Amino acid sequence: MTTTGNTFTGDGRRTGAPVVSFENVSKSYGDVRAVADLDLQLYPGETVALLGPNGAGKSSTLDLLLGLRNPDAGRVELFGTTPQQAIARGKVGAMLQTGGLMEDVKVRQLVRLACDLHPQAHPVEQVMEHAGITEIADRMVNKLSGGQEQRVRFAMATAGASDLIVLDEPTTGMDVTSRQAFWSVMREQARQGRAVLFATHYLEEADAIADRVVVLHRGRVLADGSAAEIKAKAGARRIVFDLEGHISEATLRELPFLSSLEISGRTVRIQSHDADATVHAVYGLGLFPRNLEVAGLGLEQAFIAITDAATAEEAAA
Repeated sequence: MTTTGNTFTGDGRRTGAPVVSFENVSKSYGDVRAVADLDLQLYPGETVALLGPNGAGKSSTLDLLLGLRNPDAGRVELFGTTPQQAIARGKVGAMLQTGGLMEDVKVRQLVRLACDLHPQAHPVEQVMEHAGITEIADRMVNKLSGGQEQRVRFAMATAGASDLIVLDEPTTGMDVTSRQAFWSVMREQARQGRAVLFATHYLEEADAIADRVVVLHRGRVLADGSAAEIKAKAGARRIVFDLEGHISEATLRELPFLSSLEISGRTVRIQSHDADATVHAVYGLGLFPRNLEVAGLGLEQAFIAITDAATAEEAAA
């Protein structure tokens, strides 16, 4: 499901125009096509997770969105104008992995600088409180841990009232408590009508936080919808059971509708495109599974299934 036409706000209402629009956008680096005819729109109030394996085009997409690179073809618009113009107007806050922080300054000084530069700045103390860095405000930046640096980057990204917040692997290095506090603030940003776009390798975060998931593969949108829709798109279910005695892997691989098989000790884990038929066939082999569980795929398993299927199709073409 690709969201088009109306805005999806944090409380479920739809109204307005997209804040981000990619129209037939392509970008290459030499012989490598990082983004290929990409069409994508983001709307106010959405929290969108951008997923994809390494080389899928996530970083290039974010670079194009933020005006750090220009497309070879197509058009990128933010709030009806160019990325550079939107950023100059303070419409966008960004937290990126690339680029270091100024080191020979205190945290408070760095956050104050970000607030001074933003056209619609929040109070410095408020920004630090929301980012959870008040206690380290007087610490030198070069004395911070990795997780603390991430929280400072977050503070700088939210130094003002930006309508779009872009986050690249935002919780890397954060502990559990910091992650929970971080996403609490992001949910509030979305409830206030801001669009939040984050790229992550933590698929459990995407499953729990995002109301929309976009999966990129070789620079194209492979899937776009809610986490539940992405799981359904994978078209498989997970079967787990225990078997006593010797387990013949060759025999189990003959089960119908099998998409994957894993045996760990006496525990069998299967992904099947028809769970009912597969379980029936297990009993038909004279096996007696114990502790049988049948469930839908998690987002991580669905993500792997979708991207693996796309890769297999390309190899067969």
